[in-house]
Amino acid sequence: MSYSWVRDISVRKRHYGLVCLLHARTFLPSRVTGPIQNFLKHSDHLHSIARSGQSIKIATESLCSGAVINDNQSTSSVSDFSRLILSMRPPSVVQSKAGLCMLAENERLDPDSCNHASGPSEESCVDFRSDDEDGVTGNEVKGMFKKPVDFTKIDINLLPTVIIVGRPNVGKSALFNRLIRRREALVYNTPDDHVTRDIREGVAKLGDLRFRVLDSAGLETASSLGSILDRTSRMTANVLARSQFAVFLIDVRAGLHPLDVEVGKWLRRHASGIKLIVAMNKCESLFNGSSSLKAAADEAYRLGFGDPIAISAETGLGMTELYEVLKPMLEDYMLPVLNDGANQGNNEDNESSEVGEKLPLQLAIVGRPNVGKSTLLNTLLQEDRVLVGPEAGLTRDSIREHFEFQGRTIYLVDTAGWLQRTKQEKGPSSLSIVQSRKSLMRAHVVALVLDADEIAKARRSMKHDEVVIARRAVEEGRGLVVIVNKMDLLSGKQNKKLYAKVMEAVPLEIQRNIPQVTGIPVVFISALEGRGRIAVIRQVIDTYEKWCLRLSTARLNRWLLKVMSRHSWKDQAARPKIKYFTQVKARPPTFVAFVSGKKQLLDTDLRFLTKSLKEDFDLGGIPIRIMQRSVSRKDTG
Repeated sequence: MSYSWVRDISVRKRHYGLVCLLHARTFLPSRVTGPIQNFLKHSDHLHSIARSGQSIKIATESLCSGAVINDNQSTSSVSDFSRLILSMRPPSVVQSKAGLCMLAENERLDPDSCNHASGPSEESCVDFRSDDEDGVTGNEVKGMFKKPVDFTKIDINLLPTVIIVGRPNVGKSALFNRLIRRREALVYNTPDDHVTRDIREGVAKLGDLRFRVLDSAGLETASSLGSILDRTSRMTANVLARSQFAVFLIDVRAGLHPLDVEVGKWLRRHASGIKLIVAMNKCESLFNGSSSLKAAADEAYRLGFGDPIAISAETGLGMTELYEVLKPMLEDYMLPVLNDGANQGNNEDNESSEVGEKLPLQLAIVGRPNVGKSTLLNTLLQEDRVLVGPEAGLTRDSIREHFEFQGRTIYLVDTAGWLQRTKQEKGPSSLSIVQSRKSLMRAHVVALVLDADEIAKARRSMKHDEVVIARRAVEEGRGLVVIVNKMDLLSGKQNKKLYAKVMEAVPLEIQRNIPQVTGIPVVFISALEGRGRIAVIRQVIDTYEKWCLRLSTARLNRWLLKVMSRHSWKDQAARPKIKYFTQVKARPPTFVAFVSGKKQLLDTDLRFLTKSLKEDFDLGGIPIRIMQRSVSRKDTG
């Protein structure tokens, strides 16, 4: 189906005219008769009117009635013609292209009321602009945004925030995964335990809607003071204060639980200014036309937050109803935000264009349980973002956050404690281990956190699990930074010698355990006291820049001549004949040595070249890969 029937729609405010260039024969069937046929007889005349600069006015009462009036005061009916236009295109598309769907919203006009000299009736005439004429889209006029709002083109930082709340084990994480279209949050059926403990954030994609969605921990108002549930509730309350909307999730199969009523009271105290939506989850068994769904809705209505929505986060049922409820609320919130930002957009664009963009950095914080990974993330972010405490294995989900440092965006991933997965290990802990390994694979730089107190007591730097993490990072080609945390436990005059021994022994032992990579940087910090924050960030950025380093072929070949000349070979016949040396990729740096003849480089030669590269170009802490290719004598020239 060809949609070339509207080539140009332009209106001038002072003439209130609508010039239409129609190629009707490209899409109308041959059986068209009546008023449309009479209208099309004048299509060639419309072209001549457009070329001569005359204006054509539309006086309309509704979308399906009206008249086309030119300067000669000849009229033609367009009722059937308008109906045919809408039958060929969805109303939303027609509105965004030509604004035809707005005809029904205009007041009734008489043909004579659209004169050039008319005063009060000017606002009632149809006024359309083309997108190419003034650079104004269908939902933006004179820099002011109007409905519908295109959420796909809005900056993520400006999107509204929707938090999912409810008692434990009602499907909040499943709904979060459904909205972001990925399985990021851990989902496990644990009635007696709480899988989610931290606030997880993502960008929801519900149809053409985009908004930031937060997955929260299960709320229990009767938790004891200082317990894990009490800390998660306080964290949820802090995040709830910064949200604009909330989805209160209940389990329809369990009915209206007393905890749901308590959570509703808690929300009235802590979320009085937030627009709330009640969603009945796990309704897949009730979509059979029976009265059980209506009875469940009547029961959920007693919460006092309006009509509930029946959904199923596991199967995707009810997402259309959730979309229809959320869309007007999100649009009403975004319009003033966009209009306020449009007035300040020009100044900000000029300032941001002067600053050069730097590539974002992905940092994964890994280590054994209870070494201070979550405390380190809170210190780097300078806020209480994740749950911390003396309990081992407190973190379960891999939480991803970001912050800015000297014009560079750094993405942090706090992983669960790394343990060797066994066959007896089941439940959320097993899923956390798998998620931690995936986070290591996606990172650019891996920060391995060690416990200084355990090092001093055990008199060794790394245990088996930590050696496995470091070697896995090197094998995957990631940059490695070792962070020794809890140095504040070794402070004081009585621990002065022990403090010095730890700082001296740790780098040597790490080099002995991981011989594949030389010069691994070690940073000694105290995340609890905030000491060493800037040192960690600078070392991570330095390692990332080395990881992304590219060296020219000419520079590498000059380096190769110096290296080969200063090395003493016992047998000159055994000296490798490398024709030239080049870098084929970065992240991590990968080099190719072209060797003449069929003789290959020995492992000792490869280790010698790798060590020389790291020393001469300061590439410590990152893995270097050297491949070799044979070049025949014919190809040498």
